[in-house]
Amino acid sequence: MSARFGLRFAQNSARQTSSSFTTSTPFQFRNTIFRRWQGTAANPAVDAAPRQSLFQRLWTSEVGIKTVHFWAPVMKWGVVLAGASDFLRPAEKLSLTQNLALMATGSIWTRWCFIIKPQNMLLAAVNFCLFIVGTIQCTRIFMYNQSVKGTKGAIEQMEKDVVAPAKKLEAAVEQKV
Repeated sequence: MSARFGLRFAQNSARQTSSSFTTSTPFQFRNTIFRRWQGTAANPAVDAAPRQSLFQRLWTSEVGIKTVHFWAPVMKWGVVLAGASDFLRPAEKLSLTQNLALMATGSIWTRWCFIIKPQNMLLAAVNFCLFIVGTIQCTRIFMYNQSVKGTKGAIEQMEKDVVAPAKKLEAAVEQKV
């Protein structure tokens, strides 16, 4: 058997009295060993609570509609959409510092959303998307800068290969004249 079976057996045997072992059938004994202690039989308070509609659960939740835990992420989606709308702008017009700030903010707050209580998955999702948008924009900026450096390097190499010999040739022609 596994160690998990042994732990469950120990937990169940601690909960039962010695008389329950002698009066139960093997089938009932097996059911008590493998029963999860979160069902309705173990927690009658769950059965006593009336079923709530989706709106009632959202209204009374720790991160529900009437709390800042709901509305802050909803409003922050505007920042994500503004960053994503910059995908249409040319990379030379993007701000590296602004997008690094978006990336850092998104990563720090995504981590923080898992630490704070109550955990706010909506806030974690919006911050993760903010991190992704910042990362994509920073990548675009770096790739653009590399291509510009590559172009400048190619121009410098062309000057060395073509312009310098042409100047030498021109100087030689002027000396003969």
